[in-house]
Amino acid sequence: MISPKKSYSVDEATKKLEGYCAYQDRCHKEVISKLREMHMIPQAIDLIIAHLIQENFLNEERFAKSYARGKFNIKKWGKNRIVNELKHREISKYNINMALKEIEPKEYIKTFNALAKKRLAEIREKDLQKRRKKLADYLLYRGWESGLVYEKVYELVPNK
Repeated sequence: MISPKKSYSVDEATKKLEGYCAYQDRCHKEVISKLREMHMIPQAIDLIIAHLIQENFLNEERFAKSYARGKFNIKKWGKNRIVNELKHREISKYNINMALKEIEPKEYIKTFNALAKKRLAEIREKDLQKRRKKLADYLLYRGWESGLVYEKVYELVPNK
């Protein structure tokens, strides 16, 4: 038996989305997706989005900044990965640039160096080339710039 779809009035949906946005910063794409899941019509979506922006529940610049800080500090992502993920969420170029300013350059390099050393210690491969490749692949996947990665790989895994 299929359960009937719950329908929401604009006021109910607005209250529900206020809670959704208050719990954690959200981007417009996430909120629109949530409203579509709730089977709201396009006019209602526009109305609710406008209300959320007006009441400061929804702010893309704030979202981009907290996203960049969080992914860098917690997941140790590099700028490339952060930029790609923000683009995927349809964040504007301006907001992406503002978000990247949240990451201190000294802290960025310090985190990169610590991450590279930690990962190298975990790699059990004996072959030098395979060791370098595993380290480089790991760092590139995490979104660190290729220039930084290859420089660090050759510094940490020198030719013998």
